[in-house]
Amino acid sequence: MAKFLLDNDTLTLINSLVEKRSDKKLVRKLADVHYADIAEIAENLSLEDAIYLIKLLDSEKTADALAEINEDFREKILTQLSAKEIAEKIEELDTDDAADLIAELPEERQEKVMSQISDTDHLKDIRELLTYEENTAGGLMAKELVKVQEDLSILKCLNEMRAQAEHVTRVHSIYVVNKKNKLMGRLSLKDLLTANSKAKVKDIFIPKVDFVDVYEDVEEVAKIMSKYDLEAIPVVNNKQELLGRITIDDIVDVIKEEADKDYQLAAGISNDVEADDNVFELTKARLPWLFLGLLGGLGSVFILKDFETIMSQPDLRSLFFYTPLIAAMAGNVGVQSSAIIVQGIANDVVKGSLINRLIKEVGLSLINGFFLAVVLIIFGWVIDQDFTLSLTVAGSMMGVIIVAAVIGTFVPIILDKRGIDPAIATGPFITTSNDIFGIYLFFYIAQIFLEF
Repeated sequence: MAKFLLDNDTLTLINSLVEKRSDKKLVRKLADVHYADIAEIAENLSLEDAIYLIKLLDSEKTADALAEINEDFREKILTQLSAKEIAEKIEELDTDDAADLIAELPEERQEKVMSQISDTDHLKDIRELLTYEENTAGGLMAKELVKVQEDLSILKCLNEMRAQAEHVTRVHSIYVVNKKNKLMGRLSLKDLLTANSKAKVKDIFIPKVDFVDVYEDVEEVAKIMSKYDLEAIPVVNNKQELLGRITIDDIVDVIKEEADKDYQLAAGISNDVEADDNVFELTKARLPWLFLGLLGGLGSVFILKDFETIMSQPDLRSLFFYTPLIAAMAGNVGVQSSAIIVQGIANDVVKGSLINRLIKEVGLSLINGFFLAVVLIIFGWVIDQDFTLSLTVAGSMMGVIIVAAVIGTFVPIILDKRGIDPAIATGPFITTSNDIFGIYLFFYIAQIFLEF
C-alpha cells in the first residue's frame, strides 16, 4: 500500500468535500485509505464534521478508525452517536478493541449499546473481557484465535482452521488444546503442511509454548513478549485453559503508554496529561513537583545562610560563585545515573549484586569526577585563582559527583522494590535532593580544607 500523506493540500481538499457534503467524492477519495489515516483525518476536523465522516463511511473501516482516534475526541464523538450506531461499529471490531470502546462509555449507556449487538457470541466474549482489570493480561487479550484439539486428524484440523480463520484478522499461531480446552502446545505450519493427512495433531504439535496467566500485569507480559520476540502469546487461567491471546500491536500500545508516563514523571508531571488538556488539568499535574522544587530551593537558602560568614572573607568569597556549578553537577549526575537505572529496570536488566553495582558506580564517578576536577583546576590557573581554593573546589566537586551518582543509582532501585514507579527518581525528586545535598557537601568539605 502506498503511504498516505496527510499534508495541508490533502486536508484542505477533504475539508472542502466535507463542508460541501460531497458524499460520493469523499467515499471514492477515502476508499483505499487505511483506517489509521481515517482516524488522523477525523482528528483534524471539527466534531460535527468528524461525526459526519464516521457516519458516511462503512462501519468496517470507521470502527477501526474510532479505536485509533484520540481518547478524549473519541469520547465526544461517541456521545453524539446512538446506541445502535455504536453497536454497529463494535460488531466490526475484535473483542479486545470492542471491550475497550464499551468500557469508555458511561455505565447506563454500556447496557444500551450491548443490547443492540446482534452477534451473541461476540457479545458474550465482550462481557467476559469487561470483567478483567484494565492493566492485566485479561484486560488486554482478544478472544479471536485459532485452536484445534489434539485428537483431530490433519485433514479435519485444516477444515477447523479454515472455519475459525474467517473470524481472525491475523493468524499468528495455531494453538493445540485437549477436550477440556487445556493448552497443550502449538502447531508449526511447516509440520502441518508436510504431515500425512491421516496423522493426528497430537503426533506433530510442539508441546513447548510460552503463555501468561490471565491476571498477569501487562508490563510483565510486555517484557516476556519482548524477551522472546513473540508476535502473539496465549492467555490461560489457573487451570491452564486457553482463554485468548495478546498480539504485538497491543503490546506496542502498552509500551508507548508506559514510556509516555515515565517521561512525564521524569519531567516532574504527576498525572497523565496531554498538550491540549485544559489549564486546570495541566496545573494539577505540574504544581506538586514545582512545589517540591520550591521547598528544595528554600532548603538551599538556609544552607547558604549557615555559611554566610564566608562573604566577609575576601579570599573565600569566590566559593559562593561556584554554588550554581556544584548544584548543576550534582543534579545532572544524579539524573544521568537514575535514568540509566530506570531504563535497566524497565528492560529487566538490573540484576546481580548491589555491592558490585555500587563499586562500578563509584569507580565511574571517580573517573568522571577526576577529569572534571582537572578541568576546574586548569580553569582556576587560567583566571589566576589561589591554587588551594581551586584544589578545594575540585575535590569537593568530586565528592559531590560520587554521592550524587550513588543516590541516583540506589533511589530508583529502592523505589522499585517498594512497588513505586522508579521513573519518579529521574525527575525533580533526584534533582532537588542532589542540589541540596550537593551544596551542603560542597561547603562542608570546603570548611574542613580551608578551615573557616
